[in-house]
Amino acid sequence: MSEKRQNGPRMGGPGRRAGMMPGEKAKNFKGSVLRLLVFLKPFAPVLTVIIICAIASTVFNIIGPKILGTATTTLAEGLALKYTGNGGIDFNKIADILTKLLIIYILSAAFSYIQSWIMAGVTQKVTYKLRKDISEKINRLPLKYFDHQTHGEVLSRVTNDVDTVSQSLNQSIQQILTSVVTVIGILIMMFSISWQLTLMALIVVPLSGIAAAFVVKHSQKYFSLQQKTLGEVNGHIEEMYGGHIVMKAFNGEDKSIEEFEKLNDNLYNSAWKSQFMSGLMQPITSFIGNIGYVGCCVLGGYLAIHNGLAIGDIQAFIQYVRNFNQPITQTAQIMNVLQSTAAAAERVFEFLDEPEESADPVHPVNIKNEDGSLNIKGNVSFENVCFGYEPDKTVINNFSAYMKEGKQIAIVGPTGAGKTTIVKLLMRFYELNSGDIYIDGIKTTNLTRHDLRSCFGMVLQDTWLHSGTIMENIRYGKKDATDEDVMRAADAAYVDHFIRTLDDGYNTVINEESTNISQGQKQLLTIARAFLADPKILILDEATSSVDTRTEILIQKGMENLMKGRTSFVIAHRLSTIKNADMILVMNHGDIVEVGTHDELLAKNGFYANLYNAQFEDVAA
Repeated sequence: MSEKRQNGPRMGGPGRRAGMMPGEKAKNFKGSVLRLLVFLKPFAPVLTVIIICAIASTVFNIIGPKILGTATTTLAEGLALKYTGNGGIDFNKIADILTKLLIIYILSAAFSYIQSWIMAGVTQKVTYKLRKDISEKINRLPLKYFDHQTHGEVLSRVTNDVDTVSQSLNQSIQQILTSVVTVIGILIMMFSISWQLTLMALIVVPLSGIAAAFVVKHSQKYFSLQQKTLGEVNGHIEEMYGGHIVMKAFNGEDKSIEEFEKLNDNLYNSAWKSQFMSGLMQPITSFIGNIGYVGCCVLGGYLAIHNGLAIGDIQAFIQYVRNFNQPITQTAQIMNVLQSTAAAAERVFEFLDEPEESADPVHPVNIKNEDGSLNIKGNVSFENVCFGYEPDKTVINNFSAYMKEGKQIAIVGPTGAGKTTIVKLLMRFYELNSGDIYIDGIKTTNLTRHDLRSCFGMVLQDTWLHSGTIMENIRYGKKDATDEDVMRAADAAYVDHFIRTLDDGYNTVINEESTNISQGQKQLLTIARAFLADPKILILDEATSSVDTRTEILIQKGMENLMKGRTSFVIAHRLSTIKNADMILVMNHGDIVEVGTHDELLAKNGFYANLYNAQFEDVAA
């Protein structure tokens, strides 16, 4: 028996788009970046400190080669004097210079450390706030939003996209500041040494840029293809793993392997080409850079001989040239990172800007007693209710009905008749197009959603249990319930005996997939959870399909116990199970076509009778 995952929706696998692809561009780069900056506005004072530290660290680092060049010049001059017999090397002066250099580098490292430490805190606070905002937003979104979005798509914004923003901010802000200050500072220092050498060094910069642009242009298509083929490989693996039993049952191993090898070959070819092309970047730019170094050395030698340029200045200049290309390359890389950052931020902000469900009434009707219990009886009425998931597609047409407290109301009809939609509207998961729903004569829109939904308990066909103990899962229905309350609820649901047969009893941990207990046992636990909640109104989606006969009997007994004294809405699939219902609503295409008891509807020999007889014939067959 195959079962759906019952522990909530799972994220979209690697084979589908679950979040942002590397290199993905934002639809509105400028707008997304500005929005992100607005989001960072509360951290402006801290960011100012980060900027100051980044500038200080970079400036101290830039000064270093110039001071080191002074030491080299002093050493060279000392050697010349010693050679001519007019003096020697001034080691004290060199020591003083090197001491200053050491202090400068220590200060540079200290400011860099402070900058990184503060920035890490800022990015984590931003990440925390983004995830907090998203989490709160999810609870305010109408369910219709999730009808058009996959769960994986939503979850990817909480994980992939927020992580991308966090990591990019941590890297990009520091690198941008450092690179800009480094380029400006190095240019100033280079011009202070020699404008001729500076012009020589700058000649190779556009050449490196042209070469880099050429490589990026021709490698981009291979990177895109790599992402596409990687998704196909991962998707195939996930698909085969998820349907492993079925695949083996139909002897699909050879076909699966053949398909994998085909996809893997495509991935190999695209990955090899993309990595090879990207690998050309470094040697090409290095080659062009080395040509620049040679030119600077030749020109530096000439200037030293004819213009008296100090040897230490040439050495410092060569260091500056070597350090000059690095921030330029980093800046180019950062721009790609910023594109990904903007795309991720855009997706997050799009989610945060989604229309929310209508607000609760400013002055809601109070249905709670002084002790916090609900003061309702359970009378429910629908008056001229019309609803459609899409504006142009109405699924509930002018629906009216009255349900008296403590009665069992069965809702039957073919697939797509609108049975589940009725209970969704009852709990205000969706807003009505027109009409009203009342609880004890109180319009549901005059209640807060929290109070409204507190009136209901649900036992659905698709059971949901979270990772934790059985005790914790049952207590989900009433967070302050005692262990004794939980056990009494389990006993009423006919699941206490099963729980006590387990090695750890009520402390048995249900795994993430809820696969260590059967479907029927999970259903009994959800009934126990509903017992513990002790709601006035029940919604029961008959859940006896795909279980053995003995478990089905237990589930039926548990549900019968649960319904005693409560208004119950039973979405019935097996019509034989609702013979004793006080009222049966027969629905077809969003309309109530018949109303009555089981015997009354059979006597009419209408739509219900046809449904019932069809099931009876199927069973007989």
